[in-house]
Amino acid sequence: MEATLGELLASLALTPRGELRAMTGGDIAAVYWLDTDQGAVVVKRDDSQRLAGEADGLEALRAADSGLVVPEVLGQAGEWLVMEALHASRREAGDALVLGQGLRALHAHSAAEHGWPRDNACGLTPQPNAPLSDGRAFQRQRRLLPLAAACHERGLLDAGLRRRLETLAEGLESWLPDAPASLLHGDLWSGNVLYTPRGPALIDPAVYRHYPEVDLAMLTLFGAPGEAFFEAYWNGDAPADWPRREALFQLYPLLNHLLLFGGGYRGGVERAVARVESYQD
Repeated sequence: MEATLGELLASLALTPRGELRAMTGGDIAAVYWLDTDQGAVVVKRDDSQRLAGEADGLEALRAADSGLVVPEVLGQAGEWLVMEALHASRREAGDALVLGQGLRALHAHSAAEHGWPRDNACGLTPQPNAPLSDGRAFQRQRRLLPLAAACHERGLLDAGLRRRLETLAEGLESWLPDAPASLLHGDLWSGNVLYTPRGPALIDPAVYRHYPEVDLAMLTLFGAPGEAFFEAYWNGDAPADWPRREALFQLYPLLNHLLLFGGGYRGGVERAVARVESYQD
């Protein structure tokens, strides 16, 4: 076993029983299951700064006590992170309700400033989180404009679509009200919701504070959480402009996918821009 990991496990009083077993689904980092004398743990190997950001995010989600399961961080050393192992199970009928209520409780933790005390990463992409008091400015300066520029520089975004994105970003104050900043998972696609015997769990966060619809838009981008989820989440108080917010907040993950995985996501970016543009201020 690699020396740094062996030392980390020893510091945690964990004695391995067997070898690391690779787990599926790790597109960005290597993820392993490890049996120990104290029970199973999950071991992740990645860039040390990305792992530190993930550990920080997991601890913030656990501290929020939302009712959702969040794996406990046991320790980190360099490029190794050791976490509580969660056992996956089949999705149960009531899980959508629990997930909706839990996210509502998570998002109820709010602050005046949008952002986070430290930068982290969304996938392989560095995620700048320097706080701003206005949510529109944060979305523009920390999310849309930097990624639009990066995609354009790599030839993934033509000048015309980049200008449309910039115009959209500069016009947010015309329709999107400022609001307190909710605690977010930050990368809440369906693969980062794990169903366990203890209920829905949140894994692989990219935590910061911003508009709560950021998490909802990510959930609907690559899946459909269902009517029961939204009934539990909105609790009878859905914003009238949710479809426009959904399109807006899908732009950042779509631009990130375009940057990471290439031109197959350009059409998604253009469709989301067109959806936002289709609404009259």
